[in-house]
Amino acid sequence: MDGVVSDLHHHGDAELAPGLVDLAVNVRAGTPPPWLRAVLHAALDDAAGYPDAGPARAAVAAAHGRPVDEVLLTAGAAEAFTLTARALAPRRAVVVHPSFTEPEAALRAAGHPVARLLLEPPGYVLRAVPEDADLVVLGNPTNPTSVLHPAEAVAGLARPGRVLLVDEAFADTVPGEPASLAGRRDLPGLLVVRSLTKTWGLAGLRVGYALGPPDLVAALAAQQPHWPVSTPALAALAACTTPAARAEAEGAARELAGHRAALLAALPPGVEVLGTPRSSFVLLRVPGGARVRAALRARGWAVRRGDTFPGLSPDHLRVAVRDPGTSVAFAADLAAILGPALPTTPASRDEHRIPEEIR
Repeated sequence: MDGVVSDLHHHGDAELAPGLVDLAVNVRAGTPPPWLRAVLHAALDDAAGYPDAGPARAAVAAAHGRPVDEVLLTAGAAEAFTLTARALAPRRAVVVHPSFTEPEAALRAAGHPVARLLLEPPGYVLRAVPEDADLVVLGNPTNPTSVLHPAEAVAGLARPGRVLLVDEAFADTVPGEPASLAGRRDLPGLLVVRSLTKTWGLAGLRVGYALGPPDLVAALAAQQPHWPVSTPALAALAACTTPAARAEAEGAARELAGHRAALLAALPPGVEVLGTPRSSFVLLRVPGGARVRAALRARGWAVRRGDTFPGLSPDHLRVAVRDPGTSVAFAADLAAILGPALPTTPASRDEHRIPEEIR
C-alpha cells in the first residue's frame, strides 16, 4: 500500500469547534482529576522560582526502575521527537506507519530523509525493518490503528548501532501495560517516549519524558534549553508517578476496555473496524468517509480524519472511546448517515506521494 502525504502536522484538535462532541482527541474525558488539579494549583505558589527537575526526574526513574541518568524530562512527547531529530544524524531513518506523524515531521524538518514501512490492513501486524536502518520509529500501542504490538516483536527490532524509538504515549491505556519496554535496560539503543497527556488530561501542560541509555539521554538533553519543563509540569510528573496514581491509571485502563467494547458493539453495519483495538480509540473505515465525517459534524460530532496518516485514506476515521451512552448515541447517528449497509470502498490514494517507501 502506498503512503499518502497531506499535512503531517494535522492533529485531532483541529477537528474541534464549539458545540461538537469531542471524539477526535484521545485525551481521557473528565480529566485532570480533582487531586491533580490541586497539585497544579499548589505548584503555582512555586512558579516565581526556576524549575527544579530533580525530584520529578527521580520519581520517574523510581517508577520505571531506572537510574536518573536514563531519564529525560520533556515538554510533552513531541519535544522528544524534535530532540531526537536534532541530536542524531541517521543515515537511514525508518518510520513504521500508519502512526503518529510528529516523529516523521520532526525528522524531515531537521533535514533527514525518511523511509516509511507501511504495515498492511486489516491487522497492521509489525514486520521486519531493513537491516541497514539506524533509526527506527514506531508507536505501541499505535496511533491511529489502536494496535498493540507484542513486546517481543518490538524488542526484536533493537540492534547495536541502531536507535529504536518507541512512542508509548498510550501505553498506560492498556491494563497492565503488557507490551511496554519502559523498564527494559538490556536492549541496545532503545529510547522509550512517554506522556501524561492522554490518561491525565494534561495536553495543555506539555509534559512527558524519555527513557534510554545514558549517552543517548545526554545527547538529547544537550539539545534542550535551560529549564525546558515548567514547575507545574514537574509537579504533575512527580504526582502521576506515585503508586497511588499508577493504580488509578490502571483502573482507568480497565474501565476503558469496557467502554471500548460498548462502542464496538454499537457500530452499525457498513463500518469496518481495522486492527484489534487495545487503546483509547478505534480506527474505522466507512464508505464515503469524507461525506460521513462532514455529516457527523453537522450532527454535532467531531471525529479525526484518517487521510493525513500515511497509508490511510479519506474513508478512514479515528474515533475516541467515550462512555457507553455517548458511544451509543454516536453509533445511532452514524447508522442514520450510512443508511443501508454498503461495502467498504478501497482506500483511495493521494496523488502527492513521498517517493521513498518500503512495501
